[in-house]
Amino acid sequence: MVQKISLFRTTIFRALLFLLLFVGGIAPASALFVSPPKDPIPLIKKTFPSATKIAEKQGEIPVWWIYKDQDIIGYAFETNDVAKIPAYSGEPVNMLVAIDPQGNYLTAKVLEHHEPIILAGIPEKKLWAFADQYTGLSVKDRIKVGGNKSEGYAAIDGLSGATVTVMVMNVAVTKAATKVAQSLGIIKKQQTIIQPPSTIYQDQFEKADWLQLTGDGSIRKLYLTNEKIDEAFIGTEAEYIGNIPTDQKQDMFAEIYFALADVPTIGRNLFGDADYEWLVQPLKPGEHLLVVLGNGYSFKGSGYVRGGIFDRLQIHQNENAISFRDLDHNRITDLYIAGAPTFKEMSVFRVQAHHELDPGASWQLELLVRRQTGPVDSLFTSFKGSYDMLGKYVDTPPAIVPEPELSLTQQVWKERQFEVVILLALLSVLLLILFFQDVLVRHPTFMHNLRHGFLAVTVVFIGWSWGGQLSVVNVFTFLQALMSDFSWDLFLLDPIIFILWCAAAVTILLWGRAVYCGWLCPFGALQELVNQLARHFKIPQFELPYAVHERLWTIKYLILLGLFGISLDSLSMAEQFAEIEPFKTTFLLKFDREWPFVAWAAFLILLNLFNRKTFCRYLCPLGAALSVTNNVRLFNWLKRRPDCGSPCKTCAKECEIQAIQPDGVINIRECHYCLDCQITYYNEEKCPPLKKLAHKKRRDKNQDIPVVVTE
Repeated sequence: MVQKISLFRTTIFRALLFLLLFVGGIAPASALFVSPPKDPIPLIKKTFPSATKIAEKQGEIPVWWIYKDQDIIGYAFETNDVAKIPAYSGEPVNMLVAIDPQGNYLTAKVLEHHEPIILAGIPEKKLWAFADQYTGLSVKDRIKVGGNKSEGYAAIDGLSGATVTVMVMNVAVTKAATKVAQSLGIIKKQQTIIQPPSTIYQDQFEKADWLQLTGDGSIRKLYLTNEKIDEAFIGTEAEYIGNIPTDQKQDMFAEIYFALADVPTIGRNLFGDADYEWLVQPLKPGEHLLVVLGNGYSFKGSGYVRGGIFDRLQIHQNENAISFRDLDHNRITDLYIAGAPTFKEMSVFRVQAHHELDPGASWQLELLVRRQTGPVDSLFTSFKGSYDMLGKYVDTPPAIVPEPELSLTQQVWKERQFEVVILLALLSVLLLILFFQDVLVRHPTFMHNLRHGFLAVTVVFIGWSWGGQLSVVNVFTFLQALMSDFSWDLFLLDPIIFILWCAAAVTILLWGRAVYCGWLCPFGALQELVNQLARHFKIPQFELPYAVHERLWTIKYLILLGLFGISLDSLSMAEQFAEIEPFKTTFLLKFDREWPFVAWAAFLILLNLFNRKTFCRYLCPLGAALSVTNNVRLFNWLKRRPDCGSPCKTCAKECEIQAIQPDGVINIRECHYCLDCQITYYNEEKCPPLKKLAHKKRRDKNQDIPVVVTE
């Protein structure tokens, strides 16, 4: 035993020596990860190399105006001046954003941040690469981190390990850019209204002649005179080409009638029932028929002959321009309707579904008129005729005013709702275990398997998959928020962390900090599983004498006080010294960082091959912070007997983290609620007081048996 204690003392001494070297080396090493504030002016000059003047910030929203001589070539602003949104650290990420006079992003650069995940973990160049994605986008775009282009978003890639940070950055950039663009008049502030597409009534038909359909606007007309064409080319190279004599200026150049022919009242009257059915039968859902009837200038054009392209005809709806090929075209040889004039060209074009033409909304037919200026060169001008569908032909649903866009917090919770549900279910299971612990501990094998399975889920899902490892940095951030402008949004940005803190708060109030440290802490669970594996393979275990143990556990309280003092001066510095916690290395970054951090985390994990939860017992500042409120817990469900500690010391010897004092009292500040002592408490084969009681009952029972005397 003396040899084992001596060996373990040597191990502890080496661990503490490594800790001192590590903490001592953090200050110079961490300088590599600090992001000091950057001067925006050099970055502005680099973005606008031709600039001759950068005016001081001006306007209600502070903006730098960048000039080249007398011309404005762009604007620049800091997000903190416009949209100061706290990130995960509690401080905003200040960015310099530059746009051109049209509202296109020219650059986005990080000026200052205090994010712990980036200060010591993720290379800052990855943060710069994320910001570079804004270049080339517009303030008019709906930009979303990981967004889907099919949903109308301009998607940019996120940053693994710092999802919340970059989502906050994106909100700050887009919100600030929108406000700046609106203040400069680049974009107008307006409410978006969604108009669902109309559908044509296919069961409604009225008999009508040509005069009726053209008179009520069912069929529209584009009429161009020679004079109008000449006027369109004034000031161009084609101004004097193909001049029309003065006496012919008012003559017709082109006369085109157009309508949507899949409206039964229009199509059936124009073509007759048989031809109408033949035309509409191949139409797929969302497709429509455009009928075009013309005299004078040909709307088909020469491109139709050469390559099957109708290069003189388009229809426009909003920003959608629709052109046609020969596969969309059917030539009409005759009209069925009474009173129709004679036309040189008659065609029906199929508008395919992917164009998303809304038959109930206004659209325009565009005719391109070309004049040849040379053997190859030519000039075009265009003329449009508008079409507004009559209300009696279509079913137009009411416009939808979209609900306001979700806040960043709401977006995060919506995107992580699956993890939230699973975590809440896991917490419900833990509550059931606690409430029925007296029943479960009577079945030791089942209880051990249940606990180890729960710990494995904690490590794999809460830790590595969801990044749900609480840290003492969260405590400092919360305290600073209380002393400044407190906002729940800061803490709601990470649903998993928020729920775990709520669970920790509730369990601390009811049972003390033991429940979180023993069941929900991923690093604590990982240590316990590693130690359990070592015990399975019979690796020797070493424990310190209780007198040494109870003095060493004060180290974590001293570390907590030191970090708290540093945080009062600089939260950023406290975050760096809080790297004594290996949580970020192990779970958030999954060991993908500089070797000193990886070596420290690996050392603490491998130490559990010989001693259970060494870090939790002696070094963890988070455990120390959580144990401060242990005296106010409502329940004490860990049962003890008068014999516990004197003379029986079975539980104290079996407690693998030495949380039971020699007098038999459980030190709830050090307890991790593994329930092993409760398993022994109900086990008649292991608990000496219980064995003694059972023996007494058997003896009393034997004394009560009557003696039968036989003659």
